Amino acid sequence: MPIDWFTYIKGFYEKGLWTKKQVHDVVAAGRITPEQYEEITGDPYDPDSPPSEDENVTNSEQEA
Repeated sequence: MPIDWFTYIKGFYEKGLWTKKQVHDVVAAGRITPEQYEEITGDPYDPDSPPSEDENVTNSEQEA
């Protein structure tokens, strides 16, 4: 059974274990799609402009 990368990565990001940059990097590695990146982070995926390492605030933290 293949690994469901989207579910794992989304969980890591929502728990604050991964940064936006880490999620961005796995799009380049082919583990998730640009559309899934946007679903996870709430930001559009731009292959030419990765987020900085300190951009790790999740949407749920922003809304709180």
